Amino acid sequence: MLPQTPVQRHRLASVNTPPAVEIDGLVKRYRGVPAVDGLSLRAARGRVTAILGPNGAGKTTTIETCEGYRRPDGGTVRVLGLDPVADARALRPRVGVMLQSGGVPTTVRAAEYLQVMARFYAHPLDPAQLLETLGLSGSARTAYKHLSGGQQQRLALAAAIVGRPELVFLDEPTAGLDPQARHATWGLIEGLRAAGTAVILATHYMEEAERLADQVAIVDHGRVVASGSPAELTGTTGQLRFRAQPGLDTDGLLAALPAGSAAKESPAGHYLVERPDGIDPQLIAAVTAWCAERGVLADGLQIESRTLEDVFLELTGRELRS
Repeated sequence: MLPQTPVQRHRLASVNTPPAVEIDGLVKRYRGVPAVDGLSLRAARGRVTAILGPNGAGKTTTIETCEGYRRPDGGTVRVLGLDPVADARALRPRVGVMLQSGGVPTTVRAAEYLQVMARFYAHPLDPAQLLETLGLSGSARTAYKHLSGGQQQRLALAAAIVGRPELVFLDEPTAGLDPQARHATWGLIEGLRAAGTAVILATHYMEEAERLADQVAIVDHGRVVASGSPAELTGTTGQLRFRAQPGLDTDGLLAALPAGSAAKESPAGHYLVERPDGIDPQLIAAVTAWCAERGVLADGLQIESRTLEDVFLELTGRELRS
């Protein structure tokens, strides 16, 4: 767990402290085409807010606008109560930004780079301890250009949080990491939240968002199309899946099930039964009895919960995007 400074504890205790991020009706166009089209979002302090969206949905532009790298064409953006462009100097020591690539001299050693970054802040974390936490101690004297892609990714994360920021933007923080490094990074993000830091997390890993996020915003076509906690977005709907020969009478199966159930075949030979109140023994018995009466073997019968990935695909579609 990352310790709080007295300054952080005072800020967290303030009743009238504004949210970490407030976005109202954000519009950003490129050559007249809106990349962000009226997006609104709130991110609380001391919480992890995940922004999810397919390629081209507008999430990167939104984050870059919050970071002060882009000026909005419409709407308002406030970061820690300030304008990220006009108040950039005041926000710089309070906000951490994880760079995806570049921005680091290729010949600088990992430990040297992190030590230099730490000197810009009043209450930085111990660079050596941070390198150890992220599994980089063995590469402390290695030049940046000789680090692997995963090591460079972890060093970028370390640089973003070494100043103990009130707010940190993490863009795909575990992209390209092996399972051990990914879990270590997750633990570090959970430590940031416990220390009172607000985390804005952009990720394509649904498992990552489901594990870490207190709040999720799903963005598509430049707007937030759904938001809430992972539990609120996935709901209590239960799923019962099984395999059998293609072409079963799903309307007949549905008629045999408790009210409120749904049944479909997708893809061929794969059957899905859903119920808003969850799967119970009566529903399982109804499915197996219906199959038994018709001499159908329900193979691979399994109960699943609706996942964040299910919600994401339902809202944004399943087609590939460039």
